[in-house]
Amino acid sequence: MQNQIKSLQNDKIKFLNQLKEKSRVRKREKRFIIEGKREITLAIQGSYTITQLYYCSSIIPFTEISALLSPSQHQVELFEITLEIYQKLAYRTTTEGVLAVAISKDNDIKNFTLSSKNPLILVAESPEKPGNIGALLRTADAAQLDAVFIANPKTDIYNPNIIRSSVGCIFTNNIATGSSAAIIDFLKKYNINIYGAALQKSVDYHTQDYTRPTAIVVGTEATGLSDVFLESTTQNIKIPMSGVIDSMNVSVAAGILIFEAKRQRGFTG
Repeated sequence: MQNQIKSLQNDKIKFLNQLKEKSRVRKREKRFIIEGKREITLAIQGSYTITQLYYCSSIIPFTEISALLSPSQHQVELFEITLEIYQKLAYRTTTEGVLAVAISKDNDIKNFTLSSKNPLILVAESPEKPGNIGALLRTADAAQLDAVFIANPKTDIYNPNIIRSSVGCIFTNNIATGSSAAIIDFLKKYNINIYGAALQKSVDYHTQDYTRPTAIVVGTEATGLSDVFLESTTQNIKIPMSGVIDSMNVSVAAGILIFEAKRQRGFTG
């Protein structure tokens, strides 16, 4: 059954706006917003539970909404909303006219289980910019990494800007979060070599063997890796550069390092 909502003052619309704008509400309610058909489809494929779907019939017909939902999502509440309401809630100016509310997953590293005996993992320490996090998740998806760990996250991973910038790859990756110490403990527990992208005591990245269990760790462009990680790496690695500056965008650097590891592992695309 579907219902119509025509007022911006409707309590459900007010709640959606809070989910969109406030991290504390997303954490408290364990809910978040997904915008767009592709992103919603990827979330469903990633075993996320959709509880509500809001669509604007002047943008997307109901037949497409029906096709979007899998049989497992038959309990989803459907709401038809006006163009004014949709434009108030949507992040993108060019979008498909549909929003979903989904239940957050527990991403704590304490509850994470590795499925691979020879994992390749990306660790991002203290990332702040949603755009960078989204780009890292897209790279991880392209390389089909076994996991992405976010150490000391500065924003919750269900921030709408992360979902948008990752083009839904937040749902295609195995993600865990925790303190740097907790993530290091996890990596050491499973005898995973830790390669830190850092200039201190580093060697050129292509000289190392990434065919064994490997974690590639990147820090922020401003401060790099913390001492906690620098004291725990198997080896620090660097990307040789010929320009004036000695750093590059974190997602670009991560891509270079990850695909070198994939090349060594026989990745052909």
